[in-house]
Amino acid sequence: MPFIPSRVKYRKAQRGRRKGLAVAGSRVSFGEYGLRALEPAWLKNNQLETIRVALSRALRREGKYWLRVFSDKPISKKPQETRMGKGKGDIAFWVATIRRGQVVFEIGGVPREYAQEICRNIAHKLSFRTMFVERAHL
Repeated sequence: MPFIPSRVKYRKAQRGRRKGLAVAGSRVSFGEYGLRALEPAWLKNNQLETIRVALSRALRREGKYWLRVFSDKPISKKPQETRMGKGKGDIAFWVATIRRGQVVFEIGGVPREYAQEICRNIAHKLSFRTMFVERAHL
């Protein structure tokens, strides 16, 4: 399951800005535990696939996981040793824009210690700092 959209309105996108706090997706909504980003970043589609594989292997049949981000932003690159100009480059990869405070994924149906261990293992695969969070029971 590649993490790229099947259709997009525009083929190439501008880079945009990653500053500011995440408004949507900053709380654990589906599971009991999650991993929250502490700094802004781009999460590439192959990193998302790595997270998915690691989660499914760690959980097997015990728990459930929810990926809260999707790589829907195309990033273009010009070929090496190409002169300036002649338009924007071809799409090199897809990214999900992660803002500070956004929950990247959630886990449910497993003990707290096991969920912490899974999150620690996955945090090593990410290129930004993260924090283990629990659902706020009201």
